[in-house]
Amino acid sequence: MTFPISNAPWNKGKLVGQKLPLKLEQIWAIRIRLEIAKNIRELAMFNMAIDCKLRSCDLVKLLVRDISRNGEVLDRAQVIQQKTSQPVQFEITKKTCNHPLNLNVRFARWIQSVNATPYRRAMR
Repeated sequence: MTFPISNAPWNKGKLVGQKLPLKLEQIWAIRIRLEIAKNIRELAMFNMAIDCKLRSCDLVKLLVRDISRNGEVLDRAQVIQQKTSQPVQFEITKKTCNHPLNLNVRFARWIQSVNATPYRRAMR
């Protein structure tokens, strides 16, 4: 039994490399859709991504304790980048902190509802 051999590259015709940044209209469209769908976690993560401009690997490693103290969201936070091992300080805007949906309270309730902990998981 023979299989046909294809010499075409896997990424032929696909957009590779660095992508263009999101336009302001696209950002607002995403925010509105997340608000309508009441996806609190995704909206909070999206707002944090826009605020901090971290790499995605660093963003998903953010913990609640990295951006809040005593139930209050910090104005500035600092994380160590995975790629460079350098500390990066970023500002969390008032829009993210004081969102109309009251994300601080809802996000905290979501964390409690899934029994998530703001601390790192134990090493496996």
